[in-house]
Amino acid sequence: MTSDDTPRDPHPYVGTWVTADGFIRQELLPDGRYDEARGDRRSAYTGRYSVTGSHLDYVDDTGFTATGDVRDGVLFHEHLVLHREDEVRARQRRRP
Repeated sequence: MTSDDTPRDPHPYVGTWVTADGFIRQELLPDGRYDEARGDRRSAYTGRYSVTGSHLDYVDDTGFTATGDVRDGVLFHEHLVLHREDEVRARQRRRP
């Protein structure tokens, strides 16, 4: 097996990120694609993303561009604040 055939670990940002209310769910896929759901609307936005350091550049399938930055484990995507899905679920379980 050559080094080109060796599976690579996914980027640490890969996974599902959600707003605190769960309305917006953004899944960053290991292949550099993303799928964003809004409410009951699945795949409301889809496209590709790239990561440079803690900065993300998005290009949706219509050509619209956006940016994001991860700071202290929080994804700031334009006007949205997204947290890892598992962290939001854990917080919801801890509520009285």
